[in-house]
Amino acid sequence: MKKANRFVPLAVAALVLGLATQSLGTQQSEIVEKMNGYGGVNWSQGIIYAKGSGRIHEEVCKAEQNPSTAKKAEKDAYANLFRTVKEVRIDSSARVKDLVEKSDMIRVQLQGMVKGAQTVKREYLSDGTVDVTLALKLTGGLAQLALPEYVRHVQDITPISGGSSGGNKPENEPQPSPFTVYTGLVLDARGLQGQPAMAPMIVDENGREIYGSAYVSREFAVQHGMAAYDRDLKTAQKNPRVSDQPLAVRALRTVGPGGCNFVISNADAWKIQNASENLLFLKKCRVIIVLD
Repeated sequence: MKKANRFVPLAVAALVLGLATQSLGTQQSEIVEKMNGYGGVNWSQGIIYAKGSGRIHEEVCKAEQNPSTAKKAEKDAYANLFRTVKEVRIDSSARVKDLVEKSDMIRVQLQGMVKGAQTVKREYLSDGTVDVTLALKLTGGLAQLALPEYVRHVQDITPISGGSSGGNKPENEPQPSPFTVYTGLVLDARGLQGQPAMAPMIVDENGREIYGSAYVSREFAVQHGMAAYDRDLKTAQKNPRVSDQPLAVRALRTVGPGGCNFVISNADAWKIQNASENLLFLKKCRVIIVLD
């Protein structure tokens, strides 16, 4: 295909989605999962994207002068985006397509969301081809639709000053003075072949849930996603999502069939749960998972 001779950025749409119009997922530290030959998910930005193409074969028709070519590209892009959204991993055992197969209502709702996707790039190529790239947020309506029912509203947490949350303290773990309060959690899961998902879970060595549906408020999960993803530990620790004093812990292994649930040590689990204030950042989904 010949080099593009015209590029039309749609700045307003890109601003809404928080994207750069020139590219999707080109930052070195971002986690980008390609679902197929025409779409994928930027888990770091929380964006699903897909591209479609249209072409008029008659030599006399230039793409810039023929609206039907762009319409064909848009139609192709919407179809590809719907296919891509269906492949998004929800949790260790389900993808969006599982919901679509079970419910016609969900399928119709999802198709409506895809129709509302933003056009973030449109390219007119010298050979008569038009390429259109669409983007859809993982958060908001899609998250409300796809997040499992077990992710529910969490009641307000009342901090208990000067004391712990009552978790079992592992042996040889020094008692904080009086306790340590963190502003977020950065989970280093590199080298474990972990996978990103909309609803990941973190458990201790005994299988007790440390982060997941029991701690997350659905409102925050819908608005911000249950976790963000990054490739670089230092970048993740400086991310405003986890604020200025995050706790960084190492994942020991993945657990479950999907590779998106992680095990941490009992000692690290206790660091998180030793103060009720720490449960506040879990409720607000101030969690970043670092993957390869």
